[in-house]
Amino acid sequence: MNYQETLDYLFNALPMFQRVGAAAFKKDLGNTVKLCKQLGNPQDQFKSIHIAGTNGKGSSSHMLASVLQVAGYKVGLYTSPHLKSFTERIKINGKEIPPGVVVDFVKNNKEFLDQCKPSFFEMTVGLAFAYFAAEKVDYAVIEVGMGGRFDSTNIINPELCLITNIGLDHTQFLGETIAKIAFEKGGIIKENVPVIISQTQEEAAPEFKEIAFQKNAPIYFADQYYQVFQKGLNKHNLLCDYQLVKCGIETVVSMDLFGQYQEKNLPGVLKVLDILGEMGLKLNAEAIHKGLAHAASNTHLKGRFQKLQEEPLVYCDTGHNVDGMTALVKQIRSMDYDRLYMVLGMVNDKDITQVLALLPKEAHYIFCQAKLPRALDAKELKDKAFAFQLHGEIIRDVNMAFKETLKKAGKKDLIFVGGSTFVVAELENL
Repeated sequence: MNYQETLDYLFNALPMFQRVGAAAFKKDLGNTVKLCKQLGNPQDQFKSIHIAGTNGKGSSSHMLASVLQVAGYKVGLYTSPHLKSFTERIKINGKEIPPGVVVDFVKNNKEFLDQCKPSFFEMTVGLAFAYFAAEKVDYAVIEVGMGGRFDSTNIINPELCLITNIGLDHTQFLGETIAKIAFEKGGIIKENVPVIISQTQEEAAPEFKEIAFQKNAPIYFADQYYQVFQKGLNKHNLLCDYQLVKCGIETVVSMDLFGQYQEKNLPGVLKVLDILGEMGLKLNAEAIHKGLAHAASNTHLKGRFQKLQEEPLVYCDTGHNVDGMTALVKQIRSMDYDRLYMVLGMVNDKDITQVLALLPKEAHYIFCQAKLPRALDAKELKDKAFAFQLHGEIIRDVNMAFKETLKKAGKKDLIFVGGSTFVVAELENL
């Protein structure tokens, strides 16, 4: 098989949550264990950092990978979903896995894959671990796909774990309350392995403490060590400045990751780096500052409050749940513009009413839908939005919706594109 045929095999022959939803979700690590055993248990051949959470795990993963990379380490990075290309999921020092490696992985293991029938995600995890082991990475930053306890990545024995924010997302799989979701995310906590919690949340904290106690795992609530406040754009370097307060001492870090939700992510990242330093990792302040300043560019991260152009100002973001959208709306309201346009699309297997209730009523909406089975029909989205006094028009194709909005917007207007990872992924000029 060539590369495209290999991708077709991965995407079409096996269930993939990203596209089809519930049918691909399994509460069982058996297939991942079998696959990795077949591959020689590559997950045991490198040091790893495991990251779970509802929001912030992607940004946090890229921040940590960037800092470690700047510090001189060879760093693997596994994240999901991808926006444009499958190979975005698996990187070493910011470079995507070569297509030829993907082809060879399927070719060399096809007989076993056909027999075992692992899911798309299970195969991708096996591929990532095998690649990181073959390339002898010093560290691999591994982002959980969904949940934690039964996520395919949860067969690693990491140096430490990081759990970012807990919100009501994927409730049909993980539970209807913050406590139940925290229990699932806390499933990545390992025996005697330190765990850092980015954000102290009243409902989630007891769950994490109980699991950590049972596992004899040292637990740190990062926001009790670091307070972070977004100061805004630094006109000198065009990065976003964040004020840090630790033990009463104030410092400033700059990042090419924007959005007020980074206030919640940074404490966890900084505490992880503190603990790694205590464990013997060679890391200095310069590497931390440089790594954070170039987190997105070093790792080629897209879609995190990413500026696409000016006049009119255009931002896109993959945030799609209540916590993510709360932070996004707060960010938008802090900006200067004449009129606000929202190019919006969502998925059909989530309760979107709470998200719609957050959105600005004064905006003009262009309802669209991504090209995948999980996309919510734009007409249905418009009807649901109308109940929350959100008004606009339907242009189903994402890029057509964006282009038509650009024609309407004045130079001092703001256009936001989002509501779903898949809407952002389809933007041609991302």
